Amino acid sequence: MEPVIHWNVATVQTPAFVVEEQLLRNNLERLKQVKEATGCKILLAQKAFSMYYFYPLLADYLDGTTASGIYEARLGFEEFGGETHVFSPAYRPKEFTEVLPLCNHVVFNSLSQWQHFKKEALASGKSLGLRINPECSTQDGHAIYDPCAPGSRLGILASELTAADLVGIDGLHFHTLCEQNSDDLVTTLQAVEEKFGHYLPQMKWLNFGGGHHITRKDYDIETLIEVIHHIQDTYQVTVYLEPGEAVALNAGYLVAQVLDITQNHGITNAILDTSATCHMPDVLEMPYRPFVIGSGEAQEKQYTYRFGGPTCLAGDIIGDYSFDTPLTIGSKVIFCDMAIYSMVKTNTFNGMPLASILAVDSNQRITTVKEFGYETFKDRLS
Repeated sequence: MEPVIHWNVATVQTPAFVVEEQLLRNNLERLKQVKEATGCKILLAQKAFSMYYFYPLLADYLDGTTASGIYEARLGFEEFGGETHVFSPAYRPKEFTEVLPLCNHVVFNSLSQWQHFKKEALASGKSLGLRINPECSTQDGHAIYDPCAPGSRLGILASELTAADLVGIDGLHFHTLCEQNSDDLVTTLQAVEEKFGHYLPQMKWLNFGGGHHITRKDYDIETLIEVIHHIQDTYQVTVYLEPGEAVALNAGYLVAQVLDITQNHGITNAILDTSATCHMPDVLEMPYRPFVIGSGEAQEKQYTYRFGGPTCLAGDIIGDYSFDTPLTIGSKVIFCDMAIYSMVKTNTFNGMPLASILAVDSNQRITTVKEFGYETFKDRLS
């Protein structure tokens, strides 16, 4: 079903990310259901959603945050509270020293990293973990997001690990999923138990990582609850989940405006003030075609346009969309599911202004959370 917008789009200065409080609450209530049914802990993966304006709301439901680097760790520690977890494929010595006071859990990607930082880590008194690689790929067509692909740099193989390596380690962490249902988690856990299960009785926790699309309508939440119970009851460990997308899935939009309309060999180009490469890079990296409210596939409706951005990159193309009525210069278009990843990946290529960040409260009132100007662009350069 197509989203219905109740806030006043006409007042939004584009480009702008707009995140709705009530849509976030809807997701959080579903995550709360999992927590209450199992006693597991759920963390916000900030790599997907770092809009700290809403952290007080999220903190009412979630147990803390997880970070992939020093700045995310600091943001979670300062703005969210609760538990702060960190994982990095490789820590810089100086940053490792800085991150230790901020975090409750610190996860190492390799045995060499664990040995390198072991003395400092143990002296910190933090809960320490290792990322494991169960060598179980469940991805479908997105190799860029498959940590279990042959040759992956992520996680320790079962063939590398011994009981002696686990002295001082409190937990194991795996992250293999991306926008997947609980059946893929079941498959992954079978591999985890087969290859690493004999280590779990001496662990305090097992972190299932992220990629669980728990708030998607077709997600099998009962199976998730069952497997969490199975792991906790069998091994007497605390289970952690660290979803990012599920927290803010379908909770936000990116509002753009048509700047020009041109023709070229039968293609009608609508040039927007919003760029794929600058404002929604996953469109090119994934790649995927984000849904636009009121649109259809190319040629499905009477008027078809190819949406492109205002940068000099020839491939700054968002996709082909059709509409029942023609677009004109000044028309606004609304891209859906833009609270996740897009906001944290934005950049200023070509000197493009970053999109503003807006919030909509439960009464449909719009608040401008942050606007970006020339100084934002200049401060990143020298």
